[in-house]
Amino acid sequence: MAQLYGYVRVSTREQNEERQLVAMRNFGVMEDGIFLDKQSGKDFQRKAYGQLLEKLKPGDILVIKSIDRLGRDYSETLEQWRIITKEIQAAIVVLDMPLLDTRQTERDLTGTFIADLVLQILSYVAQQEREFLRQRQAEGIELAKANGVKFGRRPMERPENFPEVHALWERREISAREAGRLLGVHYQTFQAWVNQQRNDE
Repeated sequence: MAQLYGYVRVSTREQNEERQLVAMRNFGVMEDGIFLDKQSGKDFQRKAYGQLLEKLKPGDILVIKSIDRLGRDYSETLEQWRIITKEIQAAIVVLDMPLLDTRQTERDLTGTFIADLVLQILSYVAQQEREFLRQRQAEGIELAKANGVKFGRRPMERPENFPEVHALWERREISAREAGRLLGVHYQTFQAWVNQQRNDE
């Protein structure tokens, strides 16, 4: 008998899994059939997704809220779609895009073909938009730098007693570590201030 599963993925920044969970329940996915992954942007090790793939059998149905839950980019999304629909031979239903529904109906192969085609177009467009965004961001940063805008953390203000401590260090009466302790900072911060002062002179 075909099983109904749902997959939910959120990043630590989003923390909005409830919206996806509600959509799964409304579709009829039981709680024990929902697999949830929470992860940071840097970490894409999806433990729950791996467990889901092990459970999926031919004829089963996988429900996801949106197509980007399957992968980080165009190629990965297409690869996961291929694994599920072609290798495992399970069906996929994408709730936000009714055309992406490979369940066997009277449409049969035509419906699957349309879903595959729409997926490739959507994934390609999404990937292009991400690349254009990165390009615009890079161009914006370069333009800002050219106009004198400085990026990064603002340097810490030097304490009022920095000149005295600096003079002691220059006379080699104290070490950089001792200078840092007197100023209440790490010795590397003291050395950075020394270098900054040299550049300012």
